[in-house]
Amino acid sequence: MLTTALILLPLVAALVVAVLPLRRETTAGLAFLAALMEVALWIVAASQYDFDAGGLQLDSSREWVQSLGISYSVGFYGFSVWLAGATVVVFAAAIGYALWVGRDRSRAYYALMLFLLGAVVATFVSQDLLLFYVSFEAMLIPLYVLVGVWGGERRQAATVTFVLYTMAGSLLMLAAVVAFGVTQGTFSLTESGTSDNTWIFLGFAIAFAVKAPLFPFHGWLPLTYREAPVEVAAVLSAVVSKTAVYGFVRIALPKFPEPADDLSGLILVLASAGLIYGSVLAFRSTDLRGVIAYSSMAQMGLITMGIFAFDDLGLNGAVLQSVAHGLVSASMFLLVGMVERRCGTGELDALGGMARGRPTLATIVLVAGMITLAVPGTATFAGEFLIMAGVYAQGWGYSVVVALAVVLAAMYTLRVISAILHLKPGRAVREDALDLRLGEIALVLPLLLILLGLSVWPALVTERSFSTSIPIGWKAYPPSGGSQ
Repeated sequence: MLTTALILLPLVAALVVAVLPLRRETTAGLAFLAALMEVALWIVAASQYDFDAGGLQLDSSREWVQSLGISYSVGFYGFSVWLAGATVVVFAAAIGYALWVGRDRSRAYYALMLFLLGAVVATFVSQDLLLFYVSFEAMLIPLYVLVGVWGGERRQAATVTFVLYTMAGSLLMLAAVVAFGVTQGTFSLTESGTSDNTWIFLGFAIAFAVKAPLFPFHGWLPLTYREAPVEVAAVLSAVVSKTAVYGFVRIALPKFPEPADDLSGLILVLASAGLIYGSVLAFRSTDLRGVIAYSSMAQMGLITMGIFAFDDLGLNGAVLQSVAHGLVSASMFLLVGMVERRCGTGELDALGGMARGRPTLATIVLVAGMITLAVPGTATFAGEFLIMAGVYAQGWGYSVVVALAVVLAAMYTLRVISAILHLKPGRAVREDALDLRLGEIALVLPLLLILLGLSVWPALVTERSFSTSIPIGWKAYPPSGGSQ
């Protein structure tokens, strides 16, 4: 019931804020309270999960359609506990930011954000393919509206592009879900076996690649991230993209061991290309949002390399990097929003000199930047190092690619820090622009403190994502009910 409560709480809260004719501030406060309650509920769930035992826990199942093997089946594995944890924390910060800036049409806005939260959590706990598909696609409805209604000047073009890409992925996944479920005689992820059908595997893999996004399915990314409200862009980059990670680890690899193994070389090459290509585009981008957007694309390529390393180190590194990137990406997007509110633009050549007289902004931007560029001792460095070590077994060239990406990340991150804080004040920087206010600090600081905690103790995630046996059926691991 606890897992179900994590899904229902934001959905019920969404209905409440949509129906009750409250003032804008009251509606926003109610939505923020619901997001904080979701964080508290996740803490209870995490405390009840036995990470030493691993496997599927806190599960609940109810049969929907017996003849087709369709059920409402939810539960946590170790790695999904951490993905859900990053989700609830990021959403709390995002909804808090929306409260701080005062989004208009508040009832619709916060109802959509809470609905999106419920859909993302449902995706991370789904143990039935049809339920996973419904949750995976339900995320798109609020995202379409949030970008199309509350986005920037080119929001309509961004929404159309987003719709075209994601609908193509949705149709492929629907075909894959139906084909796999019919051939297996059940849609249950815990009861179904494995398949050697390459085409069904590709249906899932491409849908996940679009959602991430991964090269070359990233065409929707630049415009959508630039035009979306900054907190929606934060959610897209930080947690919505990680539903693809869950899909790869829980569905694509365990259910299709042979196709995954056969196509791993191609996927690793594309992920490597996306890692370098995204890093180069991030360095060349002329605006803050572009840098963070393309760096997110690069990081998803890196995480995919860890998943398809077929190695304990790579897989654990991928989960740690997913959590760390989610938190740091959300922090950076929210900081971008705070800078844009003070300067009216995120163009790099219009910024500069904001460290002068704004010590809190300078300190928080510097700390977030250092974690982004993965200096030794940070959680992001630990994740990247594990992935680099894990993927080495697939070829030393992949490790070289990861090392090169670390250098490129340092280049574009230092460029962002310099553009905001150093140099001479840009034309958009006013002398009377305020330092970060207490409310803004309260939104970003918890994310950074969690990242610093993970930097001190990365084993909290890496040694508790998977236990003594992995719930995936490829040949390198024992096909047991636990998680490695």
